[in-house]
Formats: sequence, structure tokens, C-alpha cells
Amino acid sequence: MQTNNITTAQKFRDAESLWFWFISSSQIRDHMYRGGTGNFRPCELVDVETLVTRLFLSGKLSREQLSVIQEYGLRRRAPHQHIYSENRAAGLWSAAMVTLSVAARTKGWVE
Repeated sequence: MQTNNITTAQKFRDAESLWFWFISSSQIRDHMYRGGTGNFRPCELVDVETLVTRLFLSGKLSREQLSVIQEYGLRRRAPHQHIYSENRAAGLWSAAMVTLSVAARTKGWVE
């Protein structure tokens, strides 16, 4: 019997971790850089993209939420509710992360 040296996929801690991984990996893919951490993930970029698209098309994520999670994902941080100019974005981010978390947990991507 042959053993497999590939470790099991490492689930994401939460929806924010999933989202930041997706944004970062998308940027790497888009700029055609090579590299990686050596950690296996339970999903592919296209899986996350498809899930987010389905959440948007089903009305579970709004256009405004998508805009906020993309903007702050590129900044590699969540908006802060105590910064006046980011207060509204923080609420949209939080609601989007709850929606994404439920969907990603159903898929087995986050703990």
C-alpha cells in the first residue's frame, strides 16, 4: 500500500481569512507571479469566485458589500468601525463576512 505525503487541506480560520487569501491569490494569479506557502487549501480560487458570484446573484450579497470587500481586501485589512470614514464600510464588511462565513462553512472551507 502506497502512502501519500500530501497533508490534508488546512481550513480557513474564518470568512475574512478566506477572503484575504482569495484577494491575495487573485493578485498573484493576475500578475503571473509564482510562489506559495506550501499550505494546501480546501478550495480553489475559482471556487471562491463562484461562491461569491452565486451569493451576489441570489441577493445574499449586495453590490455595495462586494465593493467594500474588494476594496478592503486589496488593502489587506477590514474596515474599522471606530474610524468615522470607515464606519459604514465596517457594517457592510461585517454583514458580508457573516454571509460568506455561512456559505463557506457549508462547503467545509472554514472552521
